[in-house]
Order: sequence, then structure tokens, then C-alpha cells
Amino acid sequence: MNNTIAPVYDPSDDATRRNPFPLYEVLQEQDPVHWSESLRSWIVTRYDDVRQVAMSSSMSSDRLQPFYMALKDERRDILSGVMRYLSLWLVFKAPPEHTRLRKLMNSVFTPALIGSMEPQINATVNHILEQLDPTAEIDFMKDVAALLPAYVILDMLGVPRTDFSSIKIWSDNLRLFIGTAKGEGDKYNKAREGSDRMSEYFRAAIQQRRAKPGTDVISLMVAARDDNGTLSEDELVATCMLILFGGHETTTNLLGSAVIALLEHPDQLLRLQEDPAIITTAVEEFLRFDGPSNSIARVVAKEHTLGGKTLREGERVFAMINAANRDPRRFERPHALDLGRQPNRHLTFGQGLHFCLGAPLARLEAKICIREVAVRYPRMRYSGGSVDWIDALVMRGPTQLPMFLD
Repeated sequence: MNNTIAPVYDPSDDATRRNPFPLYEVLQEQDPVHWSESLRSWIVTRYDDVRQVAMSSSMSSDRLQPFYMALKDERRDILSGVMRYLSLWLVFKAPPEHTRLRKLMNSVFTPALIGSMEPQINATVNHILEQLDPTAEIDFMKDVAALLPAYVILDMLGVPRTDFSSIKIWSDNLRLFIGTAKGEGDKYNKAREGSDRMSEYFRAAIQQRRAKPGTDVISLMVAARDDNGTLSEDELVATCMLILFGGHETTTNLLGSAVIALLEHPDQLLRLQEDPAIITTAVEEFLRFDGPSNSIARVVAKEHTLGGKTLREGERVFAMINAANRDPRRFERPHALDLGRQPNRHLTFGQGLHFCLGAPLARLEAKICIREVAVRYPRMRYSGGSVDWIDALVMRGPTQLPMFLD
């Protein structure tokens, strides 16, 4: 297979990591189903093709098991503990196991549960913002964006907020493996350590809930049952890990990217400040414009063609959601930030079976936090420090965002 264009998508390239959209545009126009030699994977960038990848029965969502089974060196032993739990994550499962797990989780994560959290999220946002010195430089990622989703998830799980510093380290180490970061040395050992620590932590919490059930989500998951029974001990641990990892990583990235979008589009910031009621469509536009799900990864389960290319069984495919969300074939003025954009059928939370279970909670947190920040700090601006971005392929978001609030 030969590249037909010179640009190659490399998520560890600094310029691409900061702004991948010019390259996405070139790929969309010249080679929308592109074979990347550097990644040994297909890169898919057009909206309809990305949606097809997400929905196709010829694709498998389990990209981890084939990778793990192909390992012949010490990495296989190192990652055995990671795979014990990640292989049980809903995002990597297919029916009928996916159907069973999703049904049990849907019985816990009800619209009523998410709706009941709004007062608590409001209070948490106010608490975090009141700790800030508005006259001093802050790092929005560290001081706000990382804290809110983590506190919300920890409260929901019924575990102490004071444990966040340890949990954040474990989660960051696990992200090195899940996010396919290429620039980090010793990422497999770090991922194993993160998985081991997190699984031990949640196994102890589950034992406590079995002895003394409460009203938190861990207690609800322990009690959840259907015609096939309950979640196994390993499934409970794995699901707690997924809720924590997915629930705070994605929303943290969304909050950071949304604030950057507002800082770089002062007309839209003013629009939100003058009409905070548009926050619902604004959040959908933040999700589309530069969303936290850079791509979804699939493995070809059955040979088929896409965009005139033959995709062979076992090959990896990265369907670039952030590229699809700016496809001019689907969106008018795709590179413009329009907080009132309607319709806005972005693909950020996925499609079909794997539509993100945490989407309602992420939307609620973003609506409350971004509206409050925009209204409370009308003069917020960059401080001049460096804005850094995640070195990852599947996720996207800033890791550092220095700014002044007032």
C-alpha cells in the first residue's frame, strides 16, 4: 500500500498535536481513507465514512485483544493485569456481552440519576471557582477542568475527594496505554501500575458496599441484576475503572478545549455572556468544533471496501471524529465557531451500540461550568504562557492552559 499524498498523520508531531485540522482537511480532500505507514493503520476523515466505521458490523471495537495476543515479548506479561480489566470495559465489548453489560449499566445511569446531580454540580463549580485568585495567573486545566469532573465522579461513586491526587496518577498512567501515546517511555509498566492500583482501590470499595450498601453508584451496581444475574466481581471493578477514567478524562478535555475556543473567538464569548441561555447549543458546538474524542479505533473484522480502498481483516482503523465534525460535506462553515449552530449532528459521543453512556453527565457538567466561567469572568484571557496538548491519538485536549480570569 502506498501513500498518495505527502502528509502523514503523526499524533506525536508537535504541530499536528496543537492543530490537526489543516492536515485533516488535506486528507479529506485528497485521500479520505488513507493508509498511514507510520501508524500501520487506516486514517478515515470524512463524516459519512467515519459514521460507517462506527456502525459497521465488519468492524470490531475490540482493538486491545488482537494487539495483546500478538505480543511475543515481556510486554505480554506486563500487560496481563491491564487486560484483565480493560477487556471487560463496555467500549471494547460486542454483543451479546455488550448488550448484557449495557442493560445493567443503563439500569444504574438513569436520566433521573443524572438530573438529580445538577444542584451538586452547581455547588461544586462554585466551590472550585471560589478557591481561585482572580487576580493571579491560573492553569485552567489543573485548577478547574481536572477538578470538576473528578469531584463529580468521586462523589457519584461515593469515594473521598481527598483520594483524587492518587487516583489522578493512576488514571494518567493508564491513559498512556489506552490513548496510544507514542512519546512516553516505559508506558506499559506505568499502565500496569495504574491498573493494579486502581483495581485494588475499587475492589476494596466494592467489598465495603457489599457489607454496608449505600445510595452511591458502586452500591447501585453491586445491587443491579437482570435475567442473567449480576455483574461479576471483575466486571464491577472494571466498570468502576471505566466510569472514573472515561467520566473525568473526557469532560476535563471538553472543558479545556471549550475555554480555548472562547478565548480564540471573543465574539462568541461575548455572545454567550450576553445570552447565557444559548449554553445548550454552545456545548454541542464545543463538542463539534474541537471535541475530546479525537478518534475511535476499530479492527477490521471482515474484509470490505471503504472509499475505494480494500480494508483487510486484522488491520487497524482510526476514524477521526474531529475531522468528520468539520467535514464541509456535512457542516456549513465547518471551521467557524457558531454557538447557536443548528442542526449540529456531530459524532463526538459515537454512534449506535457504543454511543457514550456518560454523554448526558458530560453535557450537564459542561453547561454549568462553561456558562458560569464565561459570565463570572468577562475579561478572561490568555496569560501568554504555553498551551500544551495531550500526546494521544484517541483523545484530544489541552494539558496546560495558563490564563488570567480578571
